[in-house]
Amino acid sequence: MIVRALLRLLALVAALALPAFGAAQSLQRVEPPSWWVGMQHPRLQLMVHGPRIAETTPALQHPGVRLVSTTRTANPNYLFIDLEIAPDATPGPVDLQFRRGETVLLRHAYPLQARAPGSAQRRGFGPQDAILNLMPDRFANGNPANDDAPGHPDRADRRNVSAGRHGGDLQGMERLLDYIVGLGYTMVWPTPLLENNQKAYSYHGYAATDLYKVDARFGSNEDYRRLVSTMRGKGLGMIQDIVLNHIGSEHWWLKDLPSPDWLTFGGRYVGTEHHRTAVMDPYATEEDRRNFTQGWFTPNMPDLNQRHPLLATYLIQHSIWWVEYAGLAGIRTDTYGYSDTAFLGEWSRRVMAEYPQLTIVGEEWSGNPLVVAYWLRERRNADGFVSHTPSMMDFPLHETMRRALVDDEQMFKGFRDLYAAMVNDLLYPEPQRMVYFEGNHDVPRIWSVLNEDLALWKMAMVHVATMPRTPQFYYGTEVLMTSPRQRDDGETRRGLPGGWAGDAVDVVSGRGLSAQQREAQAFLRRLLTWRKTQPALHGGRFTHYAPERGTYVYFRQDGQRAVMVAMNKAREAVTLEAGRFREAMGGRTAGTDVFSGQTVSLRERFTLPARSVTVLELH
Repeated sequence: MIVRALLRLLALVAALALPAFGAAQSLQRVEPPSWWVGMQHPRLQLMVHGPRIAETTPALQHPGVRLVSTTRTANPNYLFIDLEIAPDATPGPVDLQFRRGETVLLRHAYPLQARAPGSAQRRGFGPQDAILNLMPDRFANGNPANDDAPGHPDRADRRNVSAGRHGGDLQGMERLLDYIVGLGYTMVWPTPLLENNQKAYSYHGYAATDLYKVDARFGSNEDYRRLVSTMRGKGLGMIQDIVLNHIGSEHWWLKDLPSPDWLTFGGRYVGTEHHRTAVMDPYATEEDRRNFTQGWFTPNMPDLNQRHPLLATYLIQHSIWWVEYAGLAGIRTDTYGYSDTAFLGEWSRRVMAEYPQLTIVGEEWSGNPLVVAYWLRERRNADGFVSHTPSMMDFPLHETMRRALVDDEQMFKGFRDLYAAMVNDLLYPEPQRMVYFEGNHDVPRIWSVLNEDLALWKMAMVHVATMPRTPQFYYGTEVLMTSPRQRDDGETRRGLPGGWAGDAVDVVSGRGLSAQQREAQAFLRRLLTWRKTQPALHGGRFTHYAPERGTYVYFRQDGQRAVMVAMNKAREAVTLEAGRFREAMGGRTAGTDVFSGQTVSLRERFTLPARSVTVLELH
């Protein structure tokens, strides 16, 4: 009797104590929020966040799912749970329990799903594609009701060009899909769509405050997934912009860090000096390497410590989750080299192991091809670093093209500079997978850089579209949008004309466009539409001839098909001897002009009009 009474008393005390035990109240987050059966990597790490959750013991019973281990950090509000998911595990909610002794304090039904058929073999993007880069907030506003959102202090203000939110959203992107397809694009790369609940200057998307949530001012996660599905039905793929290096200062982690070393420099702001070469420079100091990979971009963008194994796994799973959840065709990785080098090797390995045909393109903003090449897969680096990333943004060729087209023709300038740049392809294991771009959201508009010269603009468009590369263009380029010639983010990111109700100019209907803008729009539409049908441009051999008299001629060939491109920067017509190009023409003596449809004889000599670019299908 005494023992029984004592047990009842202990049970009563325990019951009375439960409300004071924070973990009995709620779980705040479980991330990733869901997972799938049949992934190549069988392990899954869950980050569980809730008051004093670390004081509980997790348990589960589910066919094919085994709890492997539990990790606790210095913060009792976090618990990291490692699961192993067998290939034949049963899809369905996993009953995840949090116990104290035999008492279940909390339960969470964790979604474990079946994968979509063919998910692992999804096709990425490559030289057969043409990519459109756009900034969602500045592209098109399809739903003015979500321009502002409760709890988001950075309010919409379209008059504020430099830093304000303008209201573009997923619905706006969907409204213009037919326009995008009509221009000839096959892939779309928006700047980040994740929540950026910053107090100000949040429109650009590169300061995430929730890595698993689309910003409410763009729409919802389901809106995003629905958009990707709609795009796929129209022949478009989605490339998601993912930031591994940093987060926003208002990220929910900052209110309750999982671990004291979750951020670099112990959470203290130390600005990066952007020493891009320090990672691979054999003479660089460890201090410079540390500053580059661990220094913060700004005080409002805390730098993540990917050397922390729990954070590294979190970021790897985050990337994989979005590919699987949204149905992505690829990943564009922001500020690539700023992340920890060893982490990048493992991150790229894990993502590509799950999706062998996916495409990852990294941003290493350097004009030095050696610096860019360091991050490519199959590249043999002197320090032994191994990457699995198939593509990088081709900043070296981008910068050379912009410079070459406006420079006078001299021994080492102009077209000769562009010609010489192609020798750098020796550094790239798969040069055709490099993403070559005329512009993006970070650089001045090419129309302005080329001094608003339509002839030079056409040369730039053709060069990007016909080189052995994967071409990418920036929204509004087709209607000659302008900016200062020096970097000015606000001006470079102005809204697409017609993207907002009441715009005086509309790119879709053509209302308000000048004759020159209409010509440019038609030119790029014809170029990219034609490009879709040209296997010689998707994988054909590239041959070029040293520039002479202000001209530059090159060829793309694939089996029986060949394309010739001839540019003339001179202010007078130039006649060239056809015999010089006999090696590349392979006995062909004529070509059909892609833009005029006229036949051009190449038997003896041919004339290039002044300030022109000619594109011929040879026969």
